[in-house]
Amino acid sequence: MKTIFDHYDKALLADLPRVTFPGRIVVVISQAEAIKAVDYLLKQSILGFDTETKPSFARGRGMNKVALLQVATHDTCFLFRLNQIGLTDSIIRLLSDTRVTKVALSWHDDIHQLQRRREFQPGHFIELQKHCQEIGIEDMALQKLYANLFGEKIAKGQQLSNWENDTLTPAQCNYASIDAWACIRIYEEIERLRQSGDYQLVHRELPVSPRCEKKEDDSTKPSAECKSSSRSRSKGKSKGRKSEKKVTKRKKTKDTNDQSIS
Repeated sequence: MKTIFDHYDKALLADLPRVTFPGRIVVVISQAEAIKAVDYLLKQSILGFDTETKPSFARGRGMNKVALLQVATHDTCFLFRLNQIGLTDSIIRLLSDTRVTKVALSWHDDIHQLQRRREFQPGHFIELQKHCQEIGIEDMALQKLYANLFGEKIAKGQQLSNWENDTLTPAQCNYASIDAWACIRIYEEIERLRQSGDYQLVHRELPVSPRCEKKEDDSTKPSAECKSSSRSRSKGKSKGRKSEKKVTKRKKTKDTNDQSIS
């Protein structure tokens, strides 16, 4: 039986082995290559999605447009260089598809940024954050979700690199591919746990912010952050939860997760 946490302890990440992408990486830099890639992807049963954007550090400067769209299968990841080829008709066809199962994390935000390049009607996507919540996992970050389920760390060293470079480095390609591919792995593992019920959920109380403790000691009005933390602690106490209390084996639940993002 697998043990998972409602909130994964970030301090544990440092000692975990790093994830490496085990498959083939294809960088797409022309419209002709995009057509071939999309034709291949639309024949698959499931796809993982993610995007990357060049960070903007200048004060007063708006966010850059999405530079890279990553779309992964179980063993291949296509990296569409949107800063070079734009959002082509074939890529729009992929993003608008309603037949293939497509999974992503915080995808509503990515859709909004992609639409800055070109308007389109998004197809059917499954939001991983909502999917994970259905078995009690409250973390929102991909790194924590993956570590919680698989005991491995997704390194984030390339996250703030220049995604508009003329040529992506091997490290960038590996990082980008992992983020899209990991969405498939997380989705399929959550589905396995939901259907089998073969897991235990451990509840962890989140640490109290030092600022909240100081405010409470000074008898001053707590901030919104402290109020939220206080409510969480009170709720946990009222239900008699302990810090590391294990929940009994979950029953099978009917799959009602399919979501559409529009």
